[in-house]
Amino acid sequence: MNAKMFPPGRVSPVGQPLDRVDGLLKVTGQARYAGEYPEKGLLHGSVVSSTIARGRIIRIDTSQALQVPGVVAVIDHLNRPHIASYDKDYQDADSAEGSPFRPLYNDRVLYSGQPLALVVADSLEVARHAGSLIRIDYESEAHETSLLAAQNTAHTAPAQTPEPRGDFESGFAGAAFTVDAHYSTPNEHHNPMEPHASTVLYQDDGSLHIHDKTQGPQNCQDYLHKVFGLDKSKIRIFAAFVGGAFGSGLRPQYQLPLAVMAALQLKRSVRVTLTRQQMFTFGYRPNTLQHLRLGATKEGRLVAVGHDVIGQTSRFEDFTEHVVEWSGMLYQCDNVQLTYKLAPLDVYTPLDMRAPGATSGMVGLECAMDELACAAGIDPVQLRVLNFAERNGNEDKPYSSKELIACYQQGAERFGWNRRNPEPRSMRNGRQLVGWGMAGGVWEAMQMKASAKASIDASGKLTVSSATTDIGTGTYTVMVQIAAEAVGVKHDDVTFVLGDSSLPTAPLQGGSFTVSSVGTAVQQACQALRAKLLDAVRMAHPQFAVVDMEDIAFGDGYLIIQDQRFAYGDIVRESSHDVLEVQIDAEPDEKRNAYATATHSAVFVEVFVDEDLGSIRVNRVVSAVAAGRVVNPKTAGSQILGGVVWGISQAMQEETQTDHNLGRFMNHSLAEYHIPVNADIGDIDVLFVEENDEIVNELGSKGVGEIGIVGVASAIANAIYHATGKRVREFPITLDKVL
Repeated sequence: MNAKMFPPGRVSPVGQPLDRVDGLLKVTGQARYAGEYPEKGLLHGSVVSSTIARGRIIRIDTSQALQVPGVVAVIDHLNRPHIASYDKDYQDADSAEGSPFRPLYNDRVLYSGQPLALVVADSLEVARHAGSLIRIDYESEAHETSLLAAQNTAHTAPAQTPEPRGDFESGFAGAAFTVDAHYSTPNEHHNPMEPHASTVLYQDDGSLHIHDKTQGPQNCQDYLHKVFGLDKSKIRIFAAFVGGAFGSGLRPQYQLPLAVMAALQLKRSVRVTLTRQQMFTFGYRPNTLQHLRLGATKEGRLVAVGHDVIGQTSRFEDFTEHVVEWSGMLYQCDNVQLTYKLAPLDVYTPLDMRAPGATSGMVGLECAMDELACAAGIDPVQLRVLNFAERNGNEDKPYSSKELIACYQQGAERFGWNRRNPEPRSMRNGRQLVGWGMAGGVWEAMQMKASAKASIDASGKLTVSSATTDIGTGTYTVMVQIAAEAVGVKHDDVTFVLGDSSLPTAPLQGGSFTVSSVGTAVQQACQALRAKLLDAVRMAHPQFAVVDMEDIAFGDGYLIIQDQRFAYGDIVRESSHDVLEVQIDAEPDEKRNAYATATHSAVFVEVFVDEDLGSIRVNRVVSAVAAGRVVNPKTAGSQILGGVVWGISQAMQEETQTDHNLGRFMNHSLAEYHIPVNADIGDIDVLFVEENDEIVNELGSKGVGEIGIVGVASAIANAIYHATGKRVREFPITLDKVL
């Protein structure tokens, strides 16, 4: 439809820094989260966790717990209601290859912290107290939780890694400059502000209305349908508000089936909320051991890239992520060799965490590139520009757009990079050593199938819906903007409804593809609704039946034909309908298939290192991002800010520490799991580089949820080297490693 989108002087809502439409509800406490929905007679469940890492249960003594007033039931593997017995029934939309974990399935203990029983009581306090009275006898078996100790048991991961190209060994052997270095990244846990919780509201007809902390309501619905054999019409999942997830809600976590077990067995409404300590008893970002080998000519052109990684997984699933692929696509090189292996341990299966794979893999690549720049005596920015790749070498496809050089240039200019003295320990601020470092970033720009419904009523109000979620990213807001542009209404007249499994199909919210996937569906549904409005006008006013489309304008809730205005509400009333409605199923355009699609960034960092104490402070960061058309620079900028803060955390603080003798995490609380606070954060400057992309999707938008964290830790590590002259390759970089 080649109609004029807006009348003269009307600005598109897309691209504007609109405040969050859900902001008022959140700051006034009106937004309810999964563990906050009230219900008369609601029961509370408390999970009892294993204290060994491997073995089996000999006996569970629940007698004392059952004597506590207010305790209604204790459910374990011996008395649970019927559940599916086959592995495949527990698979979900984000499952790893293997046998998914089945809570309360049998007497086997697979990892420390495994749920072994659920105490259900009139109050949470009573349930937790009763849980402390349960006695469990085990038959322990030898366990292994150390990746370092188990690295020789690693097997090739089932994920397909790019085939080797060229002759890496010859290229590396003949290089004028080489880097051969090992890096490691630790386990990290998601730790969103809202703990995982499920409130199962048991209905009179036996159906279940469930408020769950999830990034995919329909994924949870399908999971429960298979595990409990319930008809999907009997299960409805709600997730109107999610207090952060970062990937932890991509899979149904164990509190969901436990709450459903209790509700079905007792025919009562039940809520199960995990404690902060229990937030460490499911998925996490896995430990990696990385070996980087780079070779370059005397001019600095890459002639060899080798990236070998060993990651950890559980004994029951092979969790794979894209750790090494980035090393084969970010830079131009004809000789590339990438390997990725997994070592099975007595732990829970890892889980996608913000920019999974890239966050870890780019640590190795971008630190090694800095080491190569030092070895060759080339500026780190210039080295990257010199090795810019026009095509994705892994796929041998051109990029739909790639403004990475503009990211380097604009980021360097904003940062003042040209004032950098390349000599380590050469820049000072009193007793503080000053270091400047940088790194590049990349994340794939994906699009999934998605559906959306759009309807407009007789008052001219537009309602759009899809079964996606908003985990704090601003989904509510950007979908309102996309819909307002597509139909031609003010954003105040748009309501976007999400977080309900009964709504039109949406993919999991993750991977930075929500705007490109659901946003495209919203756009197409609203465009179809606009066409329906025009058809209604033509039906009521035959004189406009053959009017030239280019003479029609849409905007502010009306369409204009030959200077005559038709308000949307009037059109609906004339059509003799309460609402005009349309639903669209959107798929990626086939023209994408010929191209590689990715978001890129360049991160510049200044650190201060105390010469006497070794303490490190990130003083300022500039992050330049090319992400296609930015729907809302305010919410997108906040996404990058948050990613940078997490990158600072990854670089210097964040690490889940394990006592391998016991096979359990030691710092499983927010008091001891160190993350940055406001006092740790200096100035963060985010700039979006202009990037036009007519191929990636109709919106031209790539998504920014992941790219903000990628490369930040590497840039900080490179800055610390520049400040101190000491190269630390084991993350996080704590002061004891710098001193």
